[in-house]
Amino acid sequence: MLKLKDLMNSDVVSVSPDLTLRELLEVFTELEVSGAPVVTGGQVVGVISMTDVFDLQEENGELMLRPGFDEPEASGRKRSGSQDSWDPSEEALDWARAARSRDLDLLDQYTVADVMTREVLSRPSNTPVKKAAHHMLGLGISRILVIDKGELQGIVTTTDIVRAVAEGKLKG
Repeated sequence: MLKLKDLMNSDVVSVSPDLTLRELLEVFTELEVSGAPVVTGGQVVGVISMTDVFDLQEENGELMLRPGFDEPEASGRKRSGSQDSWDPSEEALDWARAARSRDLDLLDQYTVADVMTREVLSRPSNTPVKKAAHHMLGLGISRILVIDKGELQGIVTTTDIVRAVAEGKLKG
């Protein structure tokens, strides 16, 4: 029976809770990962993924949108009798500039600790892969930490499990 220790990647990319989201995205991009455990003082204190960053942006979406985008009067531009005098493409450019600058600020204003998932979902290394896969599926997560006696041993992702199935390592 295949166990997590047979599939796990023991060369785990972990991040500090003190990183800004901009620094986090630089790490994720450079190392081509979409999530990582958050470690401080040798202890796993959370997990961060691109989903957490997207959720933050969604939560702040109204803050990034300019009020009255569809209403030229709200932006200080006046319609003078006909819509021809109002150029919606100019308004869209203004909105894009504002959203971009706020989005950039957002990445610098928040740290990993602000948006990470604090509930660490883990399993011991001797857990059968099928059991872990059912657990991951039920929770809608795409990675699970492998922790033995409080120490991070590795990580298993849905990609690792799919690879094991494709290679015939994991059978019905």
